Amino acid sequence: METKYKAVYEFSKLTRIFHWIRALAIFALIATGFYLAYPFLAPNNFTGEPTGFLYASVRSWHLIIGFILIAVTIFRLYLLFTRECAMERRSVLDFFNPFVWFGVLKSYLLFGGHPHLKGAYNPLQLATYLGVMFLIIAISLSGLVLYAHVYHEGLGGFIAPLMKPLEVLCGGIANVRLIHHILTWAFIIFIPIHIYMASWNSVKFPGAGVDTIFSGVKFEKDEPI
Repeated sequence: METKYKAVYEFSKLTRIFHWIRALAIFALIATGFYLAYPFLAPNNFTGEPTGFLYASVRSWHLIIGFILIAVTIFRLYLLFTRECAMERRSVLDFFNPFVWFGVLKSYLLFGGHPHLKGAYNPLQLATYLGVMFLIIAISLSGLVLYAHVYHEGLGGFIAPLMKPLEVLCGGIANVRLIHHILTWAFIIFIPIHIYMASWNSVKFPGAGVDTIFSGVKFEKDEPI
């Protein structure tokens, strides 16, 4: 008997667009951030005159992309409460279900199949997603503290009083910078694990894998009621 599958709309168009914008932004921020921490390139200038302004250009791009990441993250949080993301919100039901947790861990350890989910994410994926959101918020806040210490007018001057308590809480601007670097390394560790697990999930459970974040659709067996 031929197995039939049905398409289930999992991720909205904006959800997918924002995912890839954030992914590209994180890669760009890591690259520019490494240069700002250790400027390993310099303009070909032997006169000692301030020309090229390579460091300033890289810092400008770092700030622009950082604010893009913040804006996209804010809109992404807003999307979670819209009708298009109803399936993502239903993931909370699976998150608080111990039987689903057990089934997911068992399937990842190759002891069984993947349990049926009510939402878009299994409990482990949702926990990871919430962790990444925390990382983005934390690195954005630490970045805003550093931004306010460089630009004292305009937006920098406006947010400086708002960021000052966070700076004091962290123990000073040097600690904020250190935390910013540590959070960057957390992203560097997360990225290959995320890519590997997404690829592995595509191979192990072909109905919903990497292609879902491109098409927005996953396929489930159409079981008769």
